[in-house]
Amino acid sequence: MLAALSIRDIVLIERLDLAFQPGLTVLTGETGAGKSILLDAFTLALGGRGDGSLVRQGAAQGQVSAEFDLPLDHPVRALLADAGIDDEGALVLRRVQHADGRTRAFANDQPVSAQMLRTLGRGLVEIHGQHDDRALVDPASHRTLLDAYGGLTELARAVAERWRDWKGARKEADAEAARLTEAAKEADYIRHAVEELGALSPEPGEEERLAGRRTEMMRFEKIATDLAEAQDAVGGAASPVPALAAAVRRLERRAGEAEALVRPAVEAIDQALNALETATNLLNAALAEADFDPHELERIEERLFGLRAAARKYHCTVDDLPLTAARFADALDALDHGAERLKALESKASEAEAAYRRAAADLSARRRATAAELDAAVNAELPPLKLERAQFVTDFQADESDGQADGYDRIEFWVRTNPGTRPGPMMKVASGGELARFLLALKVVLADKGSAPTLVFDEIDTGVGGAVADAIGARLARLARRVQVVAVTHAPQVAARAGNHFRIAKEPLPDLDQVATRVAPLAPAHRREEIARMLSGAEITSEARAAAERLLKGAESVK
Repeated sequence: MLAALSIRDIVLIERLDLAFQPGLTVLTGETGAGKSILLDAFTLALGGRGDGSLVRQGAAQGQVSAEFDLPLDHPVRALLADAGIDDEGALVLRRVQHADGRTRAFANDQPVSAQMLRTLGRGLVEIHGQHDDRALVDPASHRTLLDAYGGLTELARAVAERWRDWKGARKEADAEAARLTEAAKEADYIRHAVEELGALSPEPGEEERLAGRRTEMMRFEKIATDLAEAQDAVGGAASPVPALAAAVRRLERRAGEAEALVRPAVEAIDQALNALETATNLLNAALAEADFDPHELERIEERLFGLRAAARKYHCTVDDLPLTAARFADALDALDHGAERLKALESKASEAEAAYRRAAADLSARRRATAAELDAAVNAELPPLKLERAQFVTDFQADESDGQADGYDRIEFWVRTNPGTRPGPMMKVASGGELARFLLALKVVLADKGSAPTLVFDEIDTGVGGAVADAIGARLARLARRVQVVAVTHAPQVAARAGNHFRIAKEPLPDLDQVATRVAPLAPAHRREEIARMLSGAEITSEARAAAERLLKGAESVK
């Protein structure tokens, strides 16, 4: 509920601090005293449109703060949490209006956008009056109000969940059908790609491993060539070993004839043969250790050529070939098994649609029954409000061919003000005073269902008096048992019903050629005097005071 309102330098209001209580609060005063200024300032704090002309003459800026006490589970607290705004304790909405037209908005002293302030304000206060910009009669809210009245909110949420399930399943089936259609266009190419890449069987990181091995083998290839040439020179066809061995044998046959002359040469050649044999063994060992296999190098070259050719063909890198092969395999699987998978997804979507349509049809039927109950309840409130010839009608249009998250139904509150005329939307058919009374009847019936915690009624008693004004006051008081109600009124019958009474007056400022709007809470004795003024006008008579006393006692007796 609204706990306090603080206004600084707005139009004729220099400084104003008001504390509000639960129940019914009325604001009274003579015409032109500043009641509309007070509401304009309050609307500014709720995110209403700013205007530099609202700033009091001579001031650089004006400011309005509205403090609210909210239960812990109020939906506005969730909005604050989502916006990262501290919401412990009371909520204070503040708007600063500069004379040059700029505005700044705050929630609990944290800067917010005007749109955010407006969203918070809509969850806290509803202002009803005779003007379009203040009457919350948006048809988009009527379905929500009807659901709240009939206790259908949870069922409506379930319908919305079924709708999301259906649309999700439908999207999945459509995506599969698109994949299947695309795959069918290139069936031969896909099958060839799967076969070719399957035979190639690329592995992740294979190019890097093969290139490294090839570099290593090419380095060893040069060493192995030199070792082989040396081996051929030492022990191959060009080897001196056979000639040296033959020379040793010839010299040994001559050794008996000249031992001392031949033996040293034979021994030297034997040493040379032994050294050559050792060199041959070492060269053979070195060749074996060089790890060079020309056939392996050839296989590596061929493998790299095949991988790189495939990468060029399929427009990817060698490293991406395994993923490319997997994509083609998936496409082929979609081609081979897509019809079966699509059938399953279509079945799932059909089941989800059927579940949604059952829930939506059930919700629609319950809404129709609830609409009839709501119409009867609102129409029962109309005769005392001098709308006995009028009728409230819930216009109900259901289109099962166009299911939405909120069901089949388009719902709008219509009225007929005279018999024999066609009903139509409240905003188009009802006059200003009639609209305010229709809204009062509707709010009384809805009570605290789908309502903001604070309701403001701006002069809804204009143009009526006597029994009608008393009926309006009785309904405002009844409504105030469940939500906080603030009413700007000219009707003494309404003012007498209030639990809290503020008087708005225009007073001159000392030593200045200016006036200011003042608002003061009225004690019981002063209330009687104010109601007497409302009854008699400028001159308050004893008869008016007596009538005011009767009104106050009558209102007290029915509380």
